[in-house]
Amino acid sequence: MEIEMKIRGLMMDPVTNSPIVVLKDATGEGVLPIWVGIYEANAIALEIEKIALPRPQTHDLIKNVLTGLEASVRKVVVSELRDDTFFAVIWMERDGHIISIDSRPSDALALALRLDCPIFVEESVLKSSKQSTPTTGKQTSEEMRKWLENLNDDDLGHYKM
Repeated sequence: MEIEMKIRGLMMDPVTNSPIVVLKDATGEGVLPIWVGIYEANAIALEIEKIALPRPQTHDLIKNVLTGLEASVRKVVVSELRDDTFFAVIWMERDGHIISIDSRPSDALALALRLDCPIFVEESVLKSSKQSTPTTGKQTSEEMRKWLENLNDDDLGHYKM
């Protein structure tokens, strides 16, 4: 079962200094932190903050190509968590044909923001992530999850990229 989620924030992990995209469901109960690379985080941050660059970046180019081909992105789905690596699928439609494209979650999220399409996470991924959230030796998975679930806007500002 897929659960619709929104990007709650983009922040730096205060322990590892790695960017994290925080997804939350509508109820605020489900949270999914996805550690991403700095370049991917930058692409997401640019769109969150609506910063226009003079030349199109990769995700802008993909958006322009899809628009030119009259294809639409219906949704993106974080579909799997395997060996501490997230996988995603971009679901597109063109001429009545549904097309699924394998993607890194960071790229799928950056594209979803640009195309204003829904973001989903498979319920099994949420369950699996609760057991495998990256932690340090001093912090348990449950402590990290509680910390992420309780972030407010001021907290996100402290770790904002």
